[in-house]
Amino acid sequence: MKVGLVCPYDLSAPGGVQQVTIELAAELRRAGDEVTLIGAGGYGSHGAGPDRATVMAGRPFRIRANDSVVPLTLSPMSWARVRRALADVDVVHIHEPLVPLVGWVALTVDKPTVATFHADPRRWVAGAYERVPLIGRRLRRALLTAVSDTAAKAIPREWGSIAIIPNGLDVSSYRLPVGRVDRRVCFLGRDEPRKGLDVILEAWPLVREQVPQAELKVMGATRSVSEPGVEYLGRVSVGEKKRVLASSLVYVAPNTGGESFGIVIAEGMAAGCAVVCSDLPAFRAVIGEAGRLVPVGDGRGVAEEVVSLLSSPGQARALGERGEEEAKRFDWSVVGAAYRDIYEQVVS
Repeated sequence: MKVGLVCPYDLSAPGGVQQVTIELAAELRRAGDEVTLIGAGGYGSHGAGPDRATVMAGRPFRIRANDSVVPLTLSPMSWARVRRALADVDVVHIHEPLVPLVGWVALTVDKPTVATFHADPRRWVAGAYERVPLIGRRLRRALLTAVSDTAAKAIPREWGSIAIIPNGLDVSSYRLPVGRVDRRVCFLGRDEPRKGLDVILEAWPLVREQVPQAELKVMGATRSVSEPGVEYLGRVSVGEKKRVLASSLVYVAPNTGGESFGIVIAEGMAAGCAVVCSDLPAFRAVIGEAGRLVPVGDGRGVAEEVVSLLSSPGQARALGERGEEEAKRFDWSVVGAAYRDIYEQVVS
């Protein structure tokens, strides 16, 4: 099957939707499908991506939305590039179809369409969906999916039924033969308030009081001043991310909101970390019984759970092993098959 995968964000920038879309493309290709990947970005003068099967629709702009900064394109050039790239596909799969501009253009293509919703929407978003009749008419003709119940909440029910298909990851690639450090904690996320870096930094002195040898590896952010035992790694490669996760006893995700799934939680679980995370509905659905939940914004609660796990490495490792088993339900072999079934349904 020829599949057009559409992502509204800059494919070369870090982000959960970009990661999931790129990895889904790889999974579909492994299964024998022909995939064209389309997203924001500025490779080449004619929208050529880093390979023939990738189309960069236009130069990205960083725009603030959902307590974050998202890299999307508003270039008028994207209109022709997206429609041309989707001309010969059998099915169009749009991630975040309501995010301008790439998703909007893809909705105008007269092809069988799957639309996947990722975001944790604010209350006003549901009303906004209903007030944009053109988008609503287009989406009524599509088969709708969401990565979680949280992401599905704001989708108007008159648009049709919604299939819940979680985000995926290559679970086995997180199981690396590196030594796990019993005093190592790690964090992964951009330095934005909702990612919770301030929460773990507030908790860290309390952790060090009880476990003086504790070390915190921060991936995805840098700061000029750090606490003792904190190392900022900045933006890391995929391989380095997996190595740090695999070497850490505890993964902490003290996010404060705006999360619809929690791919970082699944990554920590797949790597065998004991996970400590905020008690957000999306995180709760991913972690199940394989981690520790703390109230949102509770730095002291984070510290207590981290200290408890660092002080009992055997218990932490057992929790990590449980997480590895739980993470198998998010493996691409499962998620990719679910999407292929959806494609068959919408094409037929």
